[in-house]
Amino acid sequence: MSNTLATVPPEILTAYRAAESKKATDLKVLDLRDISSFTDYFLICSGSNPKQNHAISDEVGKQLAEIDEKPYMTEGYQAAGWILMDYGNFIVHIFSEEARAYYDLERLWGMAPTMHVPEEAAAVA
Repeated sequence: MSNTLATVPPEILTAYRAAESKKATDLKVLDLRDISSFTDYFLICSGSNPKQNHAISDEVGKQLAEIDEKPYMTEGYQAAGWILMDYGNFIVHIFSEEARAYYDLERLWGMAPTMHVPEEAAAVA
């Protein structure tokens, strides 16, 4: 299910672009506003190894800090199989491919619409 009418909030778009810049794969934004009381959105992505997951997490944290968004907590950074960055109204999940398949948040939260994130606009020369 895709929610093409809703606009991705700017802080989530910032996190999405930061993850993309570190070659995160299979990025998804789930809209939980109508089904969750603890957060509004999930950003879910995958990295291919712990080093890449650290790089994704570091870049997301850095770019969000630049717009005054700081996580309430971060879990799983050391092991890097599943790094969870809780920003209150949204949560960033950075998974290894194995952990993502095992926990399968997309199935668990299958009733949540997947938001469309537009392609980054090409630079104008």
